Amino acid sequence: MARHQIATLPVLMKGATAIQLNELPMETWARVVEVIVPTDSVDRELVLRLVELGFVPDERVRIVAVGAPGREPLAVRLGGTTFALRRHEASFILVSPQ
Repeated sequence: MARHQIATLPVLMKGATAIQLNELPMETWARVVEVIVPTDSVDRELVLRLVELGFVPDERVRIVAVGAPGREPLAVRLGGTTFALRRHEASFILVSPQ
């Protein structure tokens, strides 16, 4: 079980389903739907940094590479920048695949 909970899922257009960014298939474009705010203070600071980097609703993202071993980190393309995120960090970002 995850250490954070989703209180409510946002309303998505045309029956789309929100998934965590860490579950997005490689090279699939998606839009950020929501950034989950965890109850844990350390994770809350982490989420604040993600928002400051630009992981905000309606931004387009895609996973362009996955590290080995352990499939970490994820190389995530956001705008014109590529970020390396751990799966734990990416799990706070809900996306809708396009």
